[in-house]
Amino acid sequence: MAVPGRQPANRGLVSRCTHHHVVVFLLTFFSYSLLHASRKTFSNVKVSISSQWTPSCLNSTTFELRPDELWNSNHLFPNAEEATLFLGTLDTIFLFSYAVGLFVSGIVGDRLNLRWVLSFGMCSSALVVFFFGTLTEWLHFYNKWFYCCLWVVNGLLQSTGWPCVVAVMGNWFGKAGRGFVFGLWSACASVGNILGAFLASCVLKYGYEYAFLVTASVQFAGGVIVFCGLLTSPKEVGLPELGADEEGSAEEDANRPLMGGDDADDDEGNYSIQAADTDSQPKAIGFFQACCLPGVVLYSLAYACLKLVNYSFFFWLPFYLSNNFGWKEAEADQLSIWYDVGGIIGGTIQGLISDVLQKRAPVLAISLLFAVGSLFGYSRSPNSKPINAVIMAITGFFIGGPSNMISSAISADLGRQDLVRGSSEALATVTGIVDGTGSIGAAVGQYLVSLIQENLGWMWVFYFFILMTSSTILFISPLIVREIRLLLHERRLRMLAE
Repeated sequence: MAVPGRQPANRGLVSRCTHHHVVVFLLTFFSYSLLHASRKTFSNVKVSISSQWTPSCLNSTTFELRPDELWNSNHLFPNAEEATLFLGTLDTIFLFSYAVGLFVSGIVGDRLNLRWVLSFGMCSSALVVFFFGTLTEWLHFYNKWFYCCLWVVNGLLQSTGWPCVVAVMGNWFGKAGRGFVFGLWSACASVGNILGAFLASCVLKYGYEYAFLVTASVQFAGGVIVFCGLLTSPKEVGLPELGADEEGSAEEDANRPLMGGDDADDDEGNYSIQAADTDSQPKAIGFFQACCLPGVVLYSLAYACLKLVNYSFFFWLPFYLSNNFGWKEAEADQLSIWYDVGGIIGGTIQGLISDVLQKRAPVLAISLLFAVGSLFGYSRSPNSKPINAVIMAITGFFIGGPSNMISSAISADLGRQDLVRGSSEALATVTGIVDGTGSIGAAVGQYLVSLIQENLGWMWVFYFFILMTSSTILFISPLIVREIRLLLHERRLRMLAE
């Protein structure tokens, strides 16, 4: 007997694709890219902010102005080391509030209109970014508590983005080819990083406040476009929703190896969270029900370790290049783009491979094993921009790729597995749980990175990254073993059928 549902399902993906799918893909892609661009701005201007927040007499990059009491009375910190530590604290504050917001936003997104939630988060976050980076500098108002409060609010508002865009994409794109589609689509975060780095480097010579101004303005405009044009599900234009009728047995077979055991057919009727004969508008599942879905906890813990590493590169890579190699800030911003380029290519290729195998965990494991080696190699990169860029792109391929896969394709798989009967009302909640747990790990990591760097140096930071990447493999090891067994079982079935 042959293993069903592979190539027919892929052909079905193409046949069902309409111009509405293309518009949804592009709108969700660029909406989250703009959110990430505004986050990237902060990491790209850390050197300039640190210089502004410390006395000019301790900064070689600023003019020496007299009298000192007049010109340095409004600076926040006595030296650059304390300013750097506070920047790390702001990253931690943002990620903690972002993590809390993800758990809430996922639940809210499953109960309110996804378009309203997403556009509100984009526009209001843009205003907060403008207040944080532009208005305070124009008014020469510097206050640590004010910065902290703004960054808490920004984290909560930005958390509306990812659960909503993944839920919308999950509503429009089924299991067939999801690894490739979501792998390509999840490049939105990396494209946002590249866009943010490009915009910041273009206007940084006029002052860091203009970097915040440009990205906030573009993000606000994007929120307005999303509010006017995004379709959250096919039923809004009279197309059939993704479900049992259109996905069929091929979809069920495609879901089963990832989320269920060999006897999934026998048990799914007894353990279904939503009965098949419920109302046409299924109710959203609860938070704890979503946590109990197979694979959610393991992938959430794994993503906590992996997102710590990925976001450390996101927040600290330009600063590391400037601090460790003495390169100019604008040059470091532009060079850091190569990490995101590697992540884009890695997420797309690894997603395509996982579609062919119809298994995600083994692909993740192999990539993460290579990630350990690439981290060790990058920690010993010489003071050469071309060599650094190549190793950086390789590192992004093996770290950014798996991170994109877990946060997008796998989250959509988890939210549309058999136990929820394909209900879209589980997607945002599950995505919020996975990404929220990952953000908690990333939040703790940003503070640890600043402490390790200050006390032990950058080399120990990379050792810490290697430990976290290894922990990611450890958490998904039960899933790796199960899916490898299923692959071997399917191979035996194909050999018997020949």
